[in-house]
Amino acid sequence: MGAYYDEIEIEDMAWDDVKNVYHYPCPCGDRFEISRKQLADCEDIATCPSCSLVIRVVYDPLDFEDEPPDDEESASEESEDDEEQEDDDDDDADQFEDALEKLTLTESSPAVIAAVA
Repeated sequence: MGAYYDEIEIEDMAWDDVKNVYHYPCPCGDRFEISRKQLADCEDIATCPSCSLVIRVVYDPLDFEDEPPDDEESASEESEDDEEQEDDDDDDADQFEDALEKLTLTESSPAVIAAVA
């Protein structure tokens, strides 16, 4: 995307504790918004919910790399996914152990290969 309304430094934006977003006034009367999660994901485009204008947010991504999840729903979904993954891992381990128990090794005589010149 190359057409930004403006480039704004994060220090010039205001933090909204209620909506958990940084915001900056938009010429349409609404405000551009970007969340800490978006910044942690290296997204630097703040959008206005009322019009098509966007701004580029200038910030240091390292300031947001240790950002915890924004909402509890995504955290609970991730923990459910982790539990399912652990169950799948247990099934894989059981299958591997079963395969090892059924494995038999036998010695066979070496095959003789004749080379014709």
